[in-house]
Amino acid sequence: MSTLASGGLIGPARLLHAMLRVRDLQRSIDFYVEKLGMRLLRRQEFPEGQFTLAFMGYGDEDLQTVIELTHNWGDHEYSHGTGFGHVALGVTDVYGAARALADAGVRILRAAGPLKGDPSEIIAFLEDPDGYRIELVGAA
Repeated sequence: MSTLASGGLIGPARLLHAMLRVRDLQRSIDFYVEKLGMRLLRRQEFPEGQFTLAFMGYGDEDLQTVIELTHNWGDHEYSHGTGFGHVALGVTDVYGAARALADAGVRILRAAGPLKGDPSEIIAFLEDPDGYRIELVGAA
């Protein structure tokens, strides 16, 4: 069986981002920029899904892991435990990786397929042994 160092069941992978849900997106962006010295790398609105994403980091997303701040539109309360969303891994074949993991007994929470609001991005979600969500994201 493959080891984690060689990519395990999903092939070569890279940690992409960690997602945090935030109530006030601008306040959070200001904190990461002004207090932690990060840059706002990109911001995306998803009207169909009613959320906004802001990617924060110290360098280019193609080279470094970043923080994804997610603002779900409307009024939401979060507590520790629900404020953390997922860890994302970039994989070359989301469909193949999800299939291999499912075959190995890993619980797939969302089958591989297009992101709602952006059909060009293929994603899947799985669950680790402690119930934490891991997102597989198509990466070239």
